[in-house]
Amino acid sequence: MFGFWKTWKALEARGIMGINRRNADYVLKYNKRSLYPIVDDKIITKERAIAAGIHVPELYGVISTEKEIDNLTEIIGGRSDFVIKPAQGAGGDGIIVIADRFEGRYRTVSGKIISHEEIEHHVSSILTGLYSLGGHRDRALVEYRVIPDQIFKSISYEGVPDIRIIVLMGYPVMAMLRLPTRQSGGKANLHQGAIGVGVDLATGLTLRGTWLNNIITKHPDTTNAVDGVQLPYWDGFMKLAAGCYELCGLGYIGVDMVLDQEKGPLILELNARPGLNIQIANDCGLTLRTHAVEARLEDLKARGVVETVEERMAFVQEMFGHIPAVEG
Repeated sequence: MFGFWKTWKALEARGIMGINRRNADYVLKYNKRSLYPIVDDKIITKERAIAAGIHVPELYGVISTEKEIDNLTEIIGGRSDFVIKPAQGAGGDGIIVIADRFEGRYRTVSGKIISHEEIEHHVSSILTGLYSLGGHRDRALVEYRVIPDQIFKSISYEGVPDIRIIVLMGYPVMAMLRLPTRQSGGKANLHQGAIGVGVDLATGLTLRGTWLNNIITKHPDTTNAVDGVQLPYWDGFMKLAAGCYELCGLGYIGVDMVLDQEKGPLILELNARPGLNIQIANDCGLTLRTHAVEARLEDLKARGVVETVEERMAFVQEMFGHIPAVEG
């Protein structure tokens, strides 16, 4: 018992945030329950983002009832690639990614051949709430398939890598690149076996990686180094993440973004209860950073000052950057 207490005090001294602190001090404190639908429903998130001029994967159509499944052929049209996902899904469950057509059927990114009838059956399962939060009835989205930027080709296995940035009251506090693996089935989900790689807030340079709660430096499938990779458009990602506070009104969120090879940075979804493994990937506790932001907010409030997105970015990049930003 003493050993456990000693270990916990050591973690606490490093600012490691546990799930109870996250829930009590941040999720409950900064996230109004009435605003959860904005982030829990991908359709609502997408609509709000589009209205705010924020780039998201194009929405081809929405299926809300069993009768509307008949519209699937029309929604897909002549497209050879697309994504079908539940509006209220979590953890990547229920997502089908179609990469091509084959002899009247469809080929998924993993190479599996499925029929149109199988896709219709999957959509029906989505509507019943099989993949939704709480098992409630859901809607199915048909949208643009993101084509990952070539920079990820050597450090990702199939699927689409994404970037998670945790944001407190509009201030990005920690970032992580999530890389699909063979074990994760091409999904960027850490619990299913994807890799989490810390990212320097100041420069967008990748740090070390964590895979199945172990520290790694190379991707298990490609064997290429996951650290030292310069993510392009980094300030663009930071600006998108910081602006999501105004977009949804929630004070503590995880912003998930992707880098499309043609369309650039796109917001994929928002999360009101972001996980804590990001701390392992960054070798840093979230609490140290959130306390610094809260102190900043108190100071600004006392002076009657509200910072812009650009000012919030500048503060966190100077305060939390591992590596000095390169001028020019």
